[in-house]
Amino acid sequence: RRRSFACVQSGEPKDEDSPWIIHHSLKCLSGPVTPNSLSPAQGEVPPPETDSLVVDSGLKPAGPTPSQSRFQVDLVAEAGGDACGSDKTPGSDCSPLASGDKATPNVDKTAEQVGVEDAKGRFRVVNFADASAASSPDAAPAESVQNGDTVMSEGSLHSSTGGQQHYCYDTHTNTYYLRTFGHNTIDAVPNIDFYRQTAAPLGEKLIRPTLSELHDEVDKEPFEDGFANGDELTPAEEAAAKEAAESKGVVKFGWVKGVLVRCMLNIWGVMLFIRMTWIVGQAGVVCSCAIVAMATVVTSITGCSTSAIATNGFVRGGGAYYLISRSLGPEFGGSIGLIFAFANAVAVAMYVVGFAETVVELLEVAGATMFDQVNDIRIVGTITVIILLGISVAGMEWEAKAQIFLLVILICAIFNYFIGTFIFIESKEKYGFFSYDAGILLENLAPDFRGETFFSVFAIFFPAATGILAGANISGDLADPQMAIPKGTLLAILITGLVYMGVAISAGSCIVRDATGVVINSTMTDDFKCNGAACKYGYDFSSCKPVNGSQSSSCKYGLHNDFQVMSVVSGFGPLITAGIFSATLSSALASLVSAPKVFQALCKDNIYPGIAGFAKGYGKNNEPLRGYLLTFAIALAFILIAELNVIAPIISNFFLASYALINFSVFHASLANSPGWRPSFKYYNMWVSLAGAVLCCVVMFVINWWAALLTNVIVLSLYIYVSYKKPDVNWGSSTQALTYHQALTHSLQLCGVSDHVKTFRPQCLVMTGAPNSRPALLNLVHAFTKNVGLMVCGHVRICSRRPNFKELNSDMLRYQRWLLNNKSKSFYSPVVAEDLRQGTQYLLQAVGLGRLRPNTLVLGFKNDWRSADMKDTETYINLIHDAFDFQYGAVILRLREGLDISHIQGQGDSSASKDDTSAMKDVVVSIDMSKDSDGDSSKPSSKTASIQNSPAVQKGKRPTAPLNVDDQKLLEASRQFQKEQGKGTVDVWWLFDDGGLTLLIPYLLTNKKKWKDCKIRVFIGGKINRIDHDRRSMATLLSKFRIDFSDITVLGDISTKPKAESLTDFAQMIEPYRLHEDDMEQEVADQLKADEPWRITDNEIELYKAKSNRQIRLNELLKENSSSATLIVMSMPLARKGAVSSALYMAWLDTLSKDLPPILLVRGNHQSVLTFYS
Repeated sequence: RRRSFACVQSGEPKDEDSPWIIHHSLKCLSGPVTPNSLSPAQGEVPPPETDSLVVDSGLKPAGPTPSQSRFQVDLVAEAGGDACGSDKTPGSDCSPLASGDKATPNVDKTAEQVGVEDAKGRFRVVNFADASAASSPDAAPAESVQNGDTVMSEGSLHSSTGGQQHYCYDTHTNTYYLRTFGHNTIDAVPNIDFYRQTAAPLGEKLIRPTLSELHDEVDKEPFEDGFANGDELTPAEEAAAKEAAESKGVVKFGWVKGVLVRCMLNIWGVMLFIRMTWIVGQAGVVCSCAIVAMATVVTSITGCSTSAIATNGFVRGGGAYYLISRSLGPEFGGSIGLIFAFANAVAVAMYVVGFAETVVELLEVAGATMFDQVNDIRIVGTITVIILLGISVAGMEWEAKAQIFLLVILICAIFNYFIGTFIFIESKEKYGFFSYDAGILLENLAPDFRGETFFSVFAIFFPAATGILAGANISGDLADPQMAIPKGTLLAILITGLVYMGVAISAGSCIVRDATGVVINSTMTDDFKCNGAACKYGYDFSSCKPVNGSQSSSCKYGLHNDFQVMSVVSGFGPLITAGIFSATLSSALASLVSAPKVFQALCKDNIYPGIAGFAKGYGKNNEPLRGYLLTFAIALAFILIAELNVIAPIISNFFLASYALINFSVFHASLANSPGWRPSFKYYNMWVSLAGAVLCCVVMFVINWWAALLTNVIVLSLYIYVSYKKPDVNWGSSTQALTYHQALTHSLQLCGVSDHVKTFRPQCLVMTGAPNSRPALLNLVHAFTKNVGLMVCGHVRICSRRPNFKELNSDMLRYQRWLLNNKSKSFYSPVVAEDLRQGTQYLLQAVGLGRLRPNTLVLGFKNDWRSADMKDTETYINLIHDAFDFQYGAVILRLREGLDISHIQGQGDSSASKDDTSAMKDVVVSIDMSKDSDGDSSKPSSKTASIQNSPAVQKGKRPTAPLNVDDQKLLEASRQFQKEQGKGTVDVWWLFDDGGLTLLIPYLLTNKKKWKDCKIRVFIGGKINRIDHDRRSMATLLSKFRIDFSDITVLGDISTKPKAESLTDFAQMIEPYRLHEDDMEQEVADQLKADEPWRITDNEIELYKAKSNRQIRLNELLKENSSSATLIVMSMPLARKGAVSSALYMAWLDTLSKDLPPILLVRGNHQSVLTFYS
């Protein structure tokens, strides 16, 4: 008799390695454990549980203190005591697994439920089903072993966790009790339940401790509800989890019923009985075997590819659509899913009409026709499809039983044929059957094409080889799709291929190509030379052969002429007719089930609008009843139309397009070399899969070239539509993996190539702060970098205290999403720094990857520099100096109204509503309600706020207080670069040669759609007596640069003295910032200059008087010539570092650009960005 142990924890938390480690000693009590063993009288009273996500309705033993509220570091005794100890029956076994004993399924249900609930108490359980029901012995009957029979309930699905022994482990090996390393810790050991996406259908999802819970300080509250490792569930997955949790006792099929039977029935179609012998007559035995082999090669490659995809992770319902969409993404998956479901629906009509035609022929022979032949076919077809619908709606189990019944008939018919080939009956000789004969085989080895070619015969046969996805199409109803799909599909291809070849060889060995049907040929004499294998049997069928170029025979029997010759050969003719009925009905039934299942999976993913209603399932098996009715309606419509000869090649091409994409999926996933591509089915090769995809495409055109073209047009149209719609799904497709792989490869390749002037692109680091706070700056730079160069939105978050990196990461995701939603092709790069300059230096040094690095710093003009702290102005000017030190170009944008709109309520997050679901999941940043300056374009304009105050919650509201006039103007100005600019001018004041950046930016702007109506006007400095010469020189240079311009203006009066009032305004501007060292002692002046380096000395004013006057004069010229321009692009004046004070340089920039239309001050890094060489 084995004993269980109950242990009571004592001791205090120990703070050596982690605040969560509990140093403890154990007191063990012998004897069976009962609930009273852990009563409050004997153990410590557990604190009230406050975590709403922890489910612990059972026994609660002594647990952690309230500070350890998230994870219960529980007693070691629970494993032995609660999970197993309450059952003292001989069947109860709780000995260590290491001893070789296995837990028996006879564990008391109540005791096990307690163990389950306690296990849940240790971790957060999300979307879990009723674990006690799932793991109870009643839920998994003995016949549930996956041996090809129907598997009931979810009991068999705990394949990785050991079924009933999931919660009944020894205390030293039980991962739930965290004793692996000799002490209690919340750091979890590996467990399959951490890696589940949903509760369906493999079991419960547990969430491992987050890094914050293990790493953050004890006094912090690091716990945040949510999913680790990007495991957020899409609405479709959440719905699937809910359905799986609700479905009890669902019917699941093994590999025999679910895959093998369906595939064999679908592949053995009518072609086997009424066309295979005709193919042998046309192509001969050798070419017929070649045709079967070619078709089998294509389907085998596709089968291996299907197996590889199906074994690369858990497969849900949806068949071919699910496999392709999860591999290649929603674009290919959505297009194939729609046409594949439609193809299956129309295939129902094809098979039913084939059945109806056979029935009507029998009625005609019996003289029992109802109306004419066409209407009889419609009546029989309608009745048949209604019966098939009833079988399907009755449930998958009934449908599976019907398939088994039909398979038995079909196999009997096949055996009936092969047995008949060995039975020689003299009465059958006149029809061309002589049993096995070497002469007949030799005669039939070579082809005898009559109005056909090898490829036309192949095109007729190949649709018979389709149907290999019949099992995969019901992947959601399979107990273990990863095992069933490869095993069943490949075995079905092998068996059916061998049978097709066997029929070809046996028919070619037994039956002659032409026969008269006459008992004996009376014309045969001794003088007449008989040709043919039938001569030795006394038959001369030479009269049947076509003469005078005719392609048709005058005889009605033989391989060439009699489609029903297998009925003649067989031991019992009516059984072949039954086989034809079985083949047609089974194929129709399989298609009738496949179409709604695939369509339901497509509807659940919500890729196309207006079809979500068909995603709803009914009953324990989640049957798509609406999909059944839609499939029935489509099939009935085509049965009534009856023009299936035109539809048939299109349907075959739809199936082939699916096969081609499945093969391409495997090639694509292997090429992407993603670590997530790890199929357990190893018998595939990426190049063989690519060859299979090419073969499928070739076969499409061989079967019917116009149908192949039509199929490609439909697939491409649906692909373009889904790509344009961009459904909000992320399935980790190989397209994403290959995109990353190519980006990485090309980035590395770029690093090995030196820069060249012809490949220069403006790659801008734009100090926008939060990207939505300065839209004018963002939009203008985006206008000339879109599809041309790199754009990075830099955001310096000034933080003197300990930074919140979690918030930083959340903002990074949220703002990058905002940029994507607003179609801004740029990146968001935030940094945390003590001041703006330090953060900008970080960005200048670290942003970018290889050659994808910024080369131009873009700032907004600091409008408030005269009222702000001069230390901020000093920092702002130093940003420009730092850019030049790092060999960056510098660009400054100034608008009269300003740039920063973050102080206007609701504007900063105006686009949050575009992604409200995602916005609510992330940390939401709300707009700072205190008015921010327009000057510092990287000053943080947002701060963390609670969810209730966030714009994401208030997205539908408008500001309650009306905007003042200034804010209205600011808001209008911030949107001016979002709209068409109309006919206007971009005035380029190219006063200094900085390498050509001042000219390149306007050229790139005017190439864009919104700026295409704007003309470039160029202004340059020159001398009065050389104006014409300077204009011609500039025109020559611009023409060599291949830059269009509308006018060139040479300014000969730049050096003219400015107006007196302009000089007075400038003097008043700089007066507050002058040092006036002549009016104080030298030591005092030096100390003041050292404390306030931005001060302007008297010597400095005198030294740079001419340069100051030039800025004043240029502003006057700008007002005269460019006051009506849409945009001014001007060379930025330079100030020597350490020689010109920040206040004076800021005054120059202010004076030069004030009271003007939008103006860009540009200074390149003086390396050529334009060339006239080819």
